[in-house]
Amino acid sequence: MNPFDSVTPTLAQEQEAFAWLSLLHDRPSAGDQLTFSQWLHADPAHAEAYAQAQVIWELSESPARTLAAEEALALQGYLDAMDRPRRSPLVRWSGALAMAACLLLMVSLGSGWQPQRWIDDLGADYVSAPGEIRSVTLADQSQVTLDADSAIAVDFSQGERHVQLRRGAGFFSVTHTGDPFVVAAEKGEARVLGTQFEVRLQPHGAQVTVLSGRVGVTAERGAVQQILTAGQQVAYAQGSAETLHVADAEAQLAWRQGWLTYYKSTLGDVVQDLRRYYPGRIVLLNEELAARKVSGSFPSKDPQAVLSSLQGVLGFEQHQVLGHLIILR
Repeated sequence: MNPFDSVTPTLAQEQEAFAWLSLLHDRPSAGDQLTFSQWLHADPAHAEAYAQAQVIWELSESPARTLAAEEALALQGYLDAMDRPRRSPLVRWSGALAMAACLLLMVSLGSGWQPQRWIDDLGADYVSAPGEIRSVTLADQSQVTLDADSAIAVDFSQGERHVQLRRGAGFFSVTHTGDPFVVAAEKGEARVLGTQFEVRLQPHGAQVTVLSGRVGVTAERGAVQQILTAGQQVAYAQGSAETLHVADAEAQLAWRQGWLTYYKSTLGDVVQDLRRYYPGRIVLLNEELAARKVSGSFPSKDPQAVLSSLQGVLGFEQHQVLGHLIILR
C-alpha cells in the first residue's frame, strides 16, 4: 500500500483509538506502552484513527468534561428517584481520571446512555424519541402532538385535567368538557380557556404560543395571569414572565409538518432545537458563534444536513466523533 494513500478507519478502530488515548492519559505501564506501539503500527488505519482521536480530544476536552459531570448528576438523580439510598457523594475525579471518564463517555454515546431522559421518563405517560413527532389522544379526546424528544405526564383526577410537560414541547388541541385543562411547565402553567396552543420548555422556564382561542399563563403559583389570544406568545423563567407579544404561530409550529423555521434566531437556539432530532450529541463550543443570527426554514428530519447548510453560510468547523457526537467551533 502506498504510504500516501488515504485510509478510513472503521468505527471499531475509532473506538479502539479513543480507548488507547484514555489509557495513555492515565499513567500507562511500560507493557501498555509497548502494546499500544504494536497496535499503532499494525495497520495504517490505526495510526489515522489515533491521529483523529488526538485532534478531537483537543477540541472536545472541555465539553466532554461538562457532559460527564451532567451525566453523573443525572444518574444520581435517577437513583434518588428510584428511592435508593445514596451510598456516597458524587465522585470528584482527579485530572487524569476525568480525562479517561470523558473519553469513555464519548465512546459510549451510541449506547443510549442518557440518565437525564430516564429521569424525565420515569413518571411520564407519553414519550417521543429523538427525531420522532408523536400524536396522542387523551382520555377526554383532546389531542397532543409531542415534538421530538419530549415527555408528558397526565392526571385527570380531582376535577382537573392536568398535564405536566417533563421534556421538550407539546402542541395541544383541547376538547371542551367543562373541567379545567392545565399544562404545567417548570414553575408556571398554561390554563386553557378553549384553544390550540404549544408549550415548550426552555433552559430555565417555558414558552407558550397560541394558535387559536385563549390561554391564561402564570409564571408561578399565585402570579398574575396573562391572557393570550391567537398569534400571541409569552415566555417565563424563574417565576417571572415577559410581556406577551405577537408571533408568527404558523411558522413557529411548523415542526408538526417536519420544518424548523427561524427569523433572526441565534445559532445557539437552532442547535438547541436540532439536538432533539439528532440521536447523539451536538456541542457548540464558540460563544461568539452561538450568538450569530440565523433565518430560514430547514427540514428537521436531517440535522446533519441542516448543520452542513449553516456551515456553508457561517463558516464554522464541524467535527464528528464516532458517528454520535458533533462538535461545532
